[in-house]
Amino acid sequence: MRSRPLLLVEDKPQDALTIKRALAELGMAERTIHAPTAGQALEYLRCGAHEKPALILLEFDIGGMSGLEFLRAVKSDPALRAIPVVVLASSQDRRDILQSFDLHAAGYIVKPFDDTAALEALKIIQEYWSLSYLPACHA
Repeated sequence: MRSRPLLLVEDKPQDALTIKRALAELGMAERTIHAPTAGQALEYLRCGAHEKPALILLEFDIGGMSGLEFLRAVKSDPALRAIPVVVLASSQDRRDILQSFDLHAAGYIVKPFDDTAALEALKIIQEYWSLSYLPACHA
């Protein structure tokens, strides 16, 4: 995960800032790409000019194309489906969690999101994905 970028799909400026600060503290800021909409994230992923990310952090309640629609699009695309997607959500609704996993989310994390809690959550995500073997993705 260290060499490939991380894609953050987050439309809420304050949450994006909190996540970016935590990623900077973990030494991951320079390899983080931020897409404020799911449409922009899909465009980035499908462009072909960029290296595929090692991991996508996806806001569940994103405006425009929903988080579930984005997840469905990524997981139905043979060139993208191997990229793990961790859903970040404020919802603890069982249906939201089940729908995310039905669409092959790699994880579902309820946002704590003060700076300390964000740092702790992202540190755990980083440690887990640093230990995991990820399939090679074509750039």
